[in-house]
Amino acid sequence: MQVTETLNEGLKRGYTITIAAAELDAKVTEKLLEAQPEIEIKGFRKGKVPLPMLRKQFGARVLGDAMQESVDAAMSEHFEKSGDRPALQPKIEMEGGENWKEGDDVVVTVAYEALPAIPEVDLGDITLERMVVKAEDAAVTEALENLAKNAQNFEDRKKGSKAKDGDQVVIDFEGFVDGEAFEGGKGEDYPLVLGSGSFIPGFEDQLVGAKADEDVEVKVAFPAEYGAQHLAGKDAVFKCTVKAVKAPKPAELDDELAKRYGAEDLAALKGQIAERLEAEYSGAARAVLKRGLLDQLDAKVKFELPPSLVEAEAGQIAHQLWHEENPDVHDHNHDSIEATDEHKALAERRVRLGLLLAELGRAQKIEVTDSEMTQAVMNQARQYPGQERAFFEFVQQNPQMQQQLRAPIFEDKVVDFIIAGAKVSEKEVSKDDLQKAIEALDEL
Repeated sequence: MQVTETLNEGLKRGYTITIAAAELDAKVTEKLLEAQPEIEIKGFRKGKVPLPMLRKQFGARVLGDAMQESVDAAMSEHFEKSGDRPALQPKIEMEGGENWKEGDDVVVTVAYEALPAIPEVDLGDITLERMVVKAEDAAVTEALENLAKNAQNFEDRKKGSKAKDGDQVVIDFEGFVDGEAFEGGKGEDYPLVLGSGSFIPGFEDQLVGAKADEDVEVKVAFPAEYGAQHLAGKDAVFKCTVKAVKAPKPAELDDELAKRYGAEDLAALKGQIAERLEAEYSGAARAVLKRGLLDQLDAKVKFELPPSLVEAEAGQIAHQLWHEENPDVHDHNHDSIEATDEHKALAERRVRLGLLLAELGRAQKIEVTDSEMTQAVMNQARQYPGQERAFFEFVQQNPQMQQQLRAPIFEDKVVDFIIAGAKVSEKEVSKDDLQKAIEALDEL
């Protein structure tokens, strides 16, 4: 086997691998002899099938395996000797293609972009500032009031009062299409909160102003995309009897409310809310801290980048931003999206920092543990209720998906390692200051 370099410009590499026909034939013979003791063919005892017959019956398949193994071995040996790490999967092509015939030498061309050598970075002079936000009384009170609103009760309005948006009306109803009652269109003592959007569009609006003990005829049209096909797009009439009109009454901010949410008393609930808010603030502050770290790292290093990685990243950025600007398009049936200079500049930064963090993590032997991966998969699986098992199986069979889940965990662990060794000061700021800092992150 012979490996010849054909290209070495910047990070671009090119090679030809030549496997002599005699070498390939010897490998086929070796593999057939290895398999011979286990092969049984009609007319021959197990292990006694002649080699020529084995070659005739299994030679083509074994030849393909031998070729693949030879190329893989040559590539593995080359990467080990050269120290190259390809940025993307190498492009491998066999010269002659379908015109190649048994007995010819096998010549394979290999092309790839090598990952660059990452310069050492002095992490000792990195200084960072962590924003600290305390949960203010007003924020805790606002959160409490929201909990009280969600836990609200309803009490009867004064007799003769008209229903308002936000009120609860208790109704009996029956729906008709073309004068005929339809299945699933009937209910009794149904507590409907007006403005909740629980019923099809237009239904709740027509009950605003209704009074208790009043009959109301509601005329609506089922949406064209309605789940029940026999009703989709149809006009309908609902005969409703309003049995009660009730006004919302938020729960009191007291120990009873706290117990409804699993806390011992109101003071304990306030403490839990403050902890939750400060955890949210801490997560946001970490994002700001991480941006500051990445900015410093980006300023510290400059090295050649694999064009293919930059091009792929720029295309992904352009595509993502286009979909953000066109939220109504959920598929990829649209014109091609060209990456701008701004997209390419951002792609260069991301690729450079990604390679730097990967190298730092590799040098420090930082790895993503099995338990961390399992937790990441579980978090993602929650987005598919009822299909968690299918999602787990999908991830197990999809190395690309596994890498998508592993990459952010690895990056955060490397970032944590760097932060642990940096000079970090803390600065107490307001919630508004933190919010402005978070909004500023979107500028890059």
